[in-house]
Amino acid sequence: MSDQELVDKMKQVWQSISQLCGSLNEGEWRLPTDCPGWSVQDQLSHLSGSESRLLGLPSPDHTPANTDHIRNDSGLRNEAVVDLRRSWPGSRVLEEFRDVTTRRLDVLRDMTEADFSAETQTPIGPGAMRDLIQIRIYDAWVHEQDMRRAVGQPGHLSGPVSEHAVGRTAMAMPYVVGRKVQPPDGATVVFQVSGPAGSAVPVEMRESRGYRLDAVPESPTVRLSMDVETFICLGCGRWDPAETLASGRVSIEGDRALGETIVSQMNIMI
Repeated sequence: MSDQELVDKMKQVWQSISQLCGSLNEGEWRLPTDCPGWSVQDQLSHLSGSESRLLGLPSPDHTPANTDHIRNDSGLRNEAVVDLRRSWPGSRVLEEFRDVTTRRLDVLRDMTEADFSAETQTPIGPGAMRDLIQIRIYDAWVHEQDMRRAVGQPGHLSGPVSEHAVGRTAMAMPYVVGRKVQPPDGATVVFQVSGPAGSAVPVEMRESRGYRLDAVPESPTVRLSMDVETFICLGCGRWDPAETLASGRVSIEGDRALGETIVSQMNIMI
């Protein structure tokens, strides 16, 4: 996609989040989400903190009160930003989010091709600034969905941003199959994701590695069918795999044992 398309997607997801949060009352701000330890308000605080860092604003000198749900150093940095804002009313967090994202959008609109190509550090390693922006779009949309599920306002499951998020998750499925599950060479797996933003993600094992195929095989070893929400929630570690299978949200055709193992290993988030 072009750099301008990236900026447009970033704007779209921020606007969608702003509109959603503008309708919330204080009780809804405090509702728990699928992210352990985080409320709806905490999700928005996290997004504001991430974009504040990219603006070059100083990180807070704050030690979180509770770190039982933290698993790594990155999580601890995120928690400091979130915990600092827990005493705020939700309206103040939203005001900050709107201010920070407006300023960030101004920065993105002024970036040149050289700026987008500049080397930087991303959550998955060194890359270009455009790589980081792609990850920021993904992160924002995933957290938007966390908030929407918590407050019972589903939406934004179609369109360019959701297609982008599904695509980012799909990129990791060869790793899930090839590195985490490791079925024998020749095994083929199809993730059949339904919905306007969905797609088929075919993977084949060759030389002990998973490779994404250009076309869907007629008779894959296993086909896992699910909607966009389920694909994202499993891929981002939001839902328990066993409970998701028991609920019938994933349909398995072919090698059931392999399919269940793959579902249990779909989480790509650290």
